[in-house]
Amino acid sequence: MGRGVTVPATRRVVRCAWATREPLLSYHDVEWGTPVHDDQRLFEFLILEGMQAGLSWETVLRKRDAFRRAFVRFEPGKVARFSSKDVARLMKDESIIRNRAKIEAAIGNAKALLVVRKEFGTFDAYVWKFTDKDALSKDLKKRGFRFIGPTIVESFVQAVGIRNDHERGCYRRAELTRARTVKPAR
Repeated sequence: MGRGVTVPATRRVVRCAWATREPLLSYHDVEWGTPVHDDQRLFEFLILEGMQAGLSWETVLRKRDAFRRAFVRFEPGKVARFSSKDVARLMKDESIIRNRAKIEAAIGNAKALLVVRKEFGTFDAYVWKFTDKDALSKDLKKRGFRFIGPTIVESFVQAVGIRNDHERGCYRRAELTRARTVKPAR
């Protein structure tokens, strides 16, 4: 998940209201909203956001290590080569979310990502040119991505720091805002 954050016991830290217990606390404090520019990590977040549809993010976080194993650390080139045998293997894997449509979408999205890389150089360069979730969702769909409706894409742009949606008063909002003024996200 990342490294833990130690907060002095003498001061009360204000976080986003959803960060109430582990693993949500650690995810909030270390990852959520931090700008991500690595294609493999961006792909991981895109796939996990799709897997989360209809479920809680906490459920996905608890299965994250299993997803990383099952989807070969979210290496798009390897996932794009998954076959029907891999789909069958994943459907039997009780440690992940076993939804055939979501699994097949992840494989298809890996293939679509590779095409985007050819056009833009990196998936990073492509996704960071968008500021509007609806425009990104629509363009992803046009490019063959699935399980990337506006709600999923909104969660994705929040998670990877394209948009800083930490609540007002949340200490991370202030940290990330300061970081952007010193070194813009891109």
